[in-house]
Amino acid sequence: MPAQVVVGTQFGDEGKGKIVDRLADRSDVVARFNGGANAGHTVVVGGERFAFRLLPSGAIRGRQVAIGNGVVVDPDQLLSEISLLEKRGIEVKLWLSDRAHVVLPYHKVLDGAERALKGRLSSGSTKRGIGPCYGDKVMRTGIRVGDLLDKSLLAEKIETYFPLKERLLKSYGLDVGTTKEELLEWCLNSGSRLSRYVVDTSLLLNKALDQGKNVLLEGAQGTHLDIDHGLYPYGTSSNPTAGGACTGTGIPPTKIDQVIGVVKAYTSRVGEGPFPTEIHGDLADWIREKGGEYGTVTRRPRRCGWLDLVMVKYSVRVNGVSSLAMTKMDVLGGLRKVKVCIAYEFQGDRLEEFPSNPRILAECRPILEELPGWEDLPPAKWIETAKAGYESIPKNARSYIEYVEEYTGVPVSIVSLGADREATIERT
Repeated sequence: MPAQVVVGTQFGDEGKGKIVDRLADRSDVVARFNGGANAGHTVVVGGERFAFRLLPSGAIRGRQVAIGNGVVVDPDQLLSEISLLEKRGIEVKLWLSDRAHVVLPYHKVLDGAERALKGRLSSGSTKRGIGPCYGDKVMRTGIRVGDLLDKSLLAEKIETYFPLKERLLKSYGLDVGTTKEELLEWCLNSGSRLSRYVVDTSLLLNKALDQGKNVLLEGAQGTHLDIDHGLYPYGTSSNPTAGGACTGTGIPPTKIDQVIGVVKAYTSRVGEGPFPTEIHGDLADWIREKGGEYGTVTRRPRRCGWLDLVMVKYSVRVNGVSSLAMTKMDVLGGLRKVKVCIAYEFQGDRLEEFPSNPRILAECRPILEELPGWEDLPPAKWIETAKAGYESIPKNARSYIEYVEEYTGVPVSIVSLGADREATIERT
């Protein structure tokens, strides 16, 4: 049975958690393939809110979940999420990759120091140590989850790498904040508490596929934060794109047959960087408050703007998106007119493809198409609409969805009309 991948087509915060939760209902395994505790996803079930930073959304449904080798793991955060679910009576069935890298305390100290020094070119890091951890991974000075279970190897690594971090932080005028002995003890304790979950996730995920099981691969963040394909350097340190699903889990591309791209009905982002369709003033505040546009991890207010279809079309291409899931259609309800960006104007020229140069993007003026808005409905009415099916959606909202389909060339297979699990329509 081939696997499905869910990716974000914008700057993250598209509502992937809700879509994964929906698809997890018919999945046997849900696996996270990138990012760390800098990425949050929220699911609302029966009015109860579940917010995760590391556990895949499928954990709420009691599914087998996996954290792949492409994820960087903060042990304290992961153990906290497991504990919270268990207190709610939900058994956590977790496979944790022995090849995933560990976010160490000094990574967080480094993250804060480097963010301050980057100035205008800062990505707006969450200061949770993600970038420095991925940096150590690439520099081959990282500690992996499997190392936490091998005291001899762990001690050797800490003895070798710790002085490098001490020297680097000293150059910033900072203290590492711990000792080698304390770090070793923290790592061993984390390993002891996580040991029952640690496995070769690539082996088990491939076995599940070979046995005909449904495997769903969940990305964190969004395409335009991708370290290679995103708006560099204003992004993240991993690959939230569909290719990252392979490298981040050890599942080969020949075992994936569907990529679902999640797109919010408007655009939002946390952090720095150019944002051509950004809205300012009262309208931006209205969308932010109505849509609850505050970071799941940081609670920072998100910048909001019109739907940028140039951005989404690019994401469709680099991910091989086979269908879209459109979220937060309800948030735009009540506006007389809505707008979508169909191209950019740059120094008198029309650009129809997303540029890689952030300086060019910062100078782009969005070319906007105006479409008629649709009525606002209370949450309970949107749930009724979802239960009644696609044709019950307000006509102008359907026209908006179909405009996106025509522009991107891929169908919108899922429509979300609210935060609740039930406010979702799947089109066949």
